Formats: sequence, structure tokens, C-alpha cells
Amino acid sequence: MKNGLLTDRQKEVLRHRRQGLTQQQIADIIGTSKANVCTIEKSALENVRRARETLQFMYTLDARFLCTIPSGADLLAVPDMIFQEASARGVKVRYDTIGLINRLRESIPEHVQARFVKDDIQVYLNDDGEIYFE
Repeated sequence: MKNGLLTDRQKEVLRHRRQGLTQQQIADIIGTSKANVCTIEKSALENVRRARETLQFMYTLDARFLCTIPSGADLLAVPDMIFQEASARGVKVRYDTIGLINRLRESIPEHVQARFVKDDIQVYLNDDGEIYFE
């Protein structure tokens, strides 16, 4: 691991998985067992998850709590909630409605299912109008 949190082997496995290969196909390519590929992939995804959490923490250091999006909320209603709260604080959000929905989906996909929020989501806003979700 020269740069970053992933080993070369983890990067290789993730690249192959992104291309749609099965764990068995990857095992055949890199000369190991399917079980080993499974372990490598699991460790890589855990490293990625931890890196995301660390970055999220760093981003929210200069942001302040804005609001909580409750579980069960319709994603199409979320931008209005956020825009109203930001407006009340005198900060313009740097995203439009679609951009905000996409940002939420990309930032914490595990908290969204179809058009609805699965778990409460904490929303943070910095003075530049950047939004962060937790």
C-alpha cells in the first residue's frame, strides 16, 4: 500500500468486480481461490467505507447542523426542507433540486430506498452552501 488505503490486490479485485466479473472469474485470473477473492473484496469495501466516514467527518468540521430528514420522507420533498432551513439561516445552497437529490443518493445510498429515506439523515451546511449528509 504505497498510496491510499487499498492494496494493489484490493484495487485489482474491485476493478474486476466493477467490470462485472464474478469472484470465481477473478480468482481464476489472479490465481487464487474464490474464498480469498471474497475476503479481499470485503476488506477493500470496508476500507472504502471507513475512508468515506473519515472524509465525511473532515467535511463537516466547518459545517453546522441544519436539520434532520426523517425516515419515511419522500426524496422529492427533501430539497424544499433543506432550502427552507438554509434560507432561514441566510445561506444559499449550491445545488438545485435535482442536484441535491443526486448528492444525497450518492453520499449515503444506504439510507435511501427508491423514493424514500430509510433512516433519519442529519444534514449539515457550511457557509459556502455545501451540504453534507450523515
